[in-house]
Order: sequence, then C-alpha cells, then structure tokens
Amino acid sequence: MDSRAASTVDLASADDIALADRMNAGRQHIVSELKKLIIGQDEVIGQILLTLFVGGNSLIVGVPGLAKTLLIATLARVLDLKFTRIQFTPDLMPSDITGTDLIQEDSTGRRQMVFAPGPIFSNIVLADEINRTPPKTQSALLEAMQEHRVTIQGRTYTLEEPFFVFATQNPIELEGTYPLPEAQLDRFMFHIVIEHPPEDEEFDVVRTTTAILEPKFERTVTGPDLIAFQRLVRRVPVADAVMRYALSLVRTSRPKSKDAPDSVKKYVGFGASVRAAQYLVLGAKARALTSGRYHVSFDDIRALAHPVLRHRVLTNFRAESEGMTTDTIIDELLQVVPVPKSGM
Repeated sequence: MDSRAASTVDLASADDIALADRMNAGRQHIVSELKKLIIGQDEVIGQILLTLFVGGNSLIVGVPGLAKTLLIATLARVLDLKFTRIQFTPDLMPSDITGTDLIQEDSTGRRQMVFAPGPIFSNIVLADEINRTPPKTQSALLEAMQEHRVTIQGRTYTLEEPFFVFATQNPIELEGTYPLPEAQLDRFMFHIVIEHPPEDEEFDVVRTTTAILEPKFERTVTGPDLIAFQRLVRRVPVADAVMRYALSLVRTSRPKSKDAPDSVKKYVGFGASVRAAQYLVLGAKARALTSGRYHVSFDDIRALAHPVLRHRVLTNFRAESEGMTTDTIIDELLQVVPVPKSGM
C-alpha cells in the first residue's frame, strides 16, 4: 500500500490502536485456551473468531464426530458466556426456542400470564442439526439473528448482548431433513466447512479423548470486551477500491450480471445478496485487525470469499447433475474478477 492510501485507513486514536492490540492479544489467548481441548481445525477456529468479532452468526457444516458441538461449547466456557444448545428435531415448535406465555397463580389466587423465556435467551446459542426441523421452526431464529430480539404475543423482548447463533448441519444425511430457506441462510455470516483432520492430528484426537482430560480455562476476554471489539471493527475505514472489489465479487455471482462468467450463467440460479458484500467487508476488517494491521487489503476480501459466498450462491439442477460445486464457481469468480491496481 502506498503512503497516501495508508494515511486514510489508520485507526483514529491511540485508544483505538490500544483496543486493536488488546483484540489481537485476546484472539491469540482464546485460540491458546481452545487448543487445550480442540486439536487442529485452525482455519475453522479462525472463522468462528471472526464471527465473534463482527457480531455475526455462522453455519458449521461437517460429518458427525468432528467436534462441532464441542468447539462451540468450549468457546462459551473460555469466554465465560451463557451457552445453550438446542437439539433441532422434526417435532420442535417455535415456542420451544423463543419461549411462551404461561398462566401462573400468585399468592392471592389471582391468575396472570407470565412469560417463560426459551433457550434463545442466552449469549451463545448452538442450533444443533438445524436442518432436522421444518422451516416454520427454523424461522423462529430469524428475528433473533437479525435484530437480537424476539416477539411473543405482540410483545418484544431484547436479548442480552453479546448474542451469537452457531448452527450445525450434517451434509451426508438427507432423510428426515429440511433445506434451510434462503432468507435463513442469508442471516449467517459464514458457511464454515469442517473436514477430517490430517492423520497426525486425528491420532492426537484419539489419544486425547481416550484419556482423562479436565482442562482449566483462563478467561481474559469477556462479553463486554467482545462488544467493544465489534464496535472497533466497524470503525476501521476501508479504501474505496477494496470495497468495490468486494462488491464486484458479489455482483458477478449473479447470473443476470453483464460481467458474470459463463459458469455463473450456466450453473447459478441465484447469486449473492448485498448482505454478502457487507459481511465480506466486515469480516475483512476483523481479519486485518486480528492480523495486527490497521488497514484492509484485497487479500482479506479474497480469503473470506468462500465462507461468505458458498451458501449465498445457489446452484441450479444443471450444476448438481454435472457435479459443479459452489466452491468451484467461487474459485472462478476469484480468477475472473480483476483486482484493482491501486498500489494496495
């Protein structure tokens, strides 16, 4: 980056820089604490922490046995945040998530309606196997994920901050599952794919999990810290060229775009929404800060293209029949969309 560009994207004050340093140190500490129980999965952990620093929600997809639930539960322990796990099943009702009004009798015998909060009233909510419940119940999360509040019987209840939803999904089980509606998918910042670890790491997993392991966590990052980090991320300016590059990736993913490559026109039913560009930029800001930088680069945008776009670029039947994956399409977008030449 040239000096003129750098001068336009520095954080505004010494307090901001000190907070950025604390955020970077906090990230390193969280990772160190997670490693007491979680083996490998560095990229997955990195994307989950970016979700926290942005204040978003993420969908984690992987086959059973890859510690998806353990990772999120351990994260809540490390941060000392209230954690709730909701097992999604076909008979789960919306009120089982949000809560409901109950009739209670007081000491005088008078009956009145009292609100009983559901498990959504937490700091970190794990929606386990979210695709095992019908869309009606899935939609109970929409208002909470977007507005951090729930509305019951015409009354609105604000959720405690910080608030995050992490959802898990098993990609190999289709029987008894329901696809997530597009509106639900778009509320997730990242679609995080968790894979089987390399052999050495898998060996360590087996050795560790078959012994007695009772780690004690040191908690140096708190809920209020996360809220402060999220506000700091939003204060990081982004050069116009970087923001336009993020927007170009998103717009080129749409089949009706004049700049869309042939693969998009052929295999994509619906491209990414404007929310994709927002999360590309926000995630890039957080990635820059946690890398010790006070400016956002094109590489920050490119590094987050797959987790931000893979659940927003919706392929058609032809893509499925010909084995064309969303990740392959995103690879091509990264090749065909030019990176602006601005010295960055």
